[in-house]
Amino acid sequence: MIGPSNGGAAAVTGFYLGAVMEITDKSRERMYRMAFAEVYPMYVQKAERKGRNKGEVDAVIAWLTGYEGDSLAECLEDSRDFEAFFAKAPRFNPDSSKITGAICGYRVEEIEDPVVRKVRYLDKLIDELAKGKPLEKIFRS
Repeated sequence: MIGPSNGGAAAVTGFYLGAVMEITDKSRERMYRMAFAEVYPMYVQKAERKGRNKGEVDAVIAWLTGYEGDSLAECLEDSRDFEAFFAKAPRFNPDSSKITGAICGYRVEEIEDPVVRKVRYLDKLIDELAKGKPLEKIFRS
């Protein structure tokens, strides 16, 4: 069931799944096919509204996926969808399993679908950034 936004980082990806613990095939397909380049500016806007900056958003993306500089720019230029974005990630961070907590009614560590879980990891990290958490803590170091 898709419900109203709670205003968190998950609102950026446009999936308001509420407390329902199953993702419908339609929702999953929509999330897989959403272009990262369409969501990226919203991540940056969310961070900037809370006094953070684009460089910090890029640092979070680099920590999670290994995309930085030219490789991140390439993702934005070729409008790859989230499935391809994560599949082609230079180095998906093994410490991502340390990302825990709820986003949009889901415990990220309990999401079974790998692409949906990775999207939610990124949503969770951007949310933590916007809430003022220091990068060192966001990076679980």
